[in-house]
Amino acid sequence: MLESHYYKDMIEAGCDEAGRGCLAGSVYAAAVILPPNYQNPDLNDSKKLTDKKRKALREQIERDAVAWAVGIVTPEEIDQINILNASFLAMHRALDQLKVRPEAVWMVIVSSLTKTCLIPRL
Repeated sequence: MLESHYYKDMIEAGCDEAGRGCLAGSVYAAAVILPPNYQNPDLNDSKKLTDKKRKALREQIERDAVAWAVGIVTPEEIDQINILNASFLAMHRALDQLKVRPEAVWMVIVSSLTKTCLIPRL
């Protein structure tokens, strides 16, 4: 199971993309801010879930989240900026749509935690 937080007393968002392995179609990224100390044993690796369980988990996260959003990059944009940059752009679009501004962001790239971005307090 994922850690409930990495920074104490900060609003954290998690961000992950989907669709990067496809040969055609858009790239999607979701950003979510969960309540402090949120626990859900199914919230780990979506690739290990059945389609039915993944859809149920999505509905539960949307209900429980402090904020969530989805960013999309079209195939035309991917052709112009390449797939890696499109993944980052989709993440930024998702983060920009959050109704609550995070103070720290965890991005998941190629299924491994690779980057922490600290966003200054407003």
